[in-house]
Amino acid sequence: MAKSLAVRIGTIVLALVAGAIFGAVGTVAHSFTVALGPVKLPVGLVLALVGSGALLIGIRAIADRWAALAAGLGMFGIVMGFSGVGPGGSVLVPDTWMGVAWTFATPLMTAIVVAWPDPGERRASSRAN
Repeated sequence: MAKSLAVRIGTIVLALVAGAIFGAVGTVAHSFTVALGPVKLPVGLVLALVGSGALLIGIRAIADRWAALAAGLGMFGIVMGFSGVGPGGSVLVPDTWMGVAWTFATPLMTAIVVAWPDPGERRASSRAN
């Protein structure tokens, strides 16, 4: 069943906002670590990546690739916006391996989720052959 244009636009806008929220929360939380003896575990980065990936996969599963792309763009836009030096000189994404991983993981996850083949289309094309 085809969706109306208003529903598609609303879905894309909501996905963009959800991606921006996850990007903001992940950017703030990604540098949180837990010290376990001499080892620092990157708990914040893992939770940010799992949450953002789950958002992208969930949106792709219930909507379409355009909504997943909108969520990824919202996430990436916020990450890039927060990556610079703030007006007071503060930095939310420091130049550490965790900061680099968080900065590059959001567009990489988005590209993988958006480019992943639709399983419904594959099943339909295999039946037609």
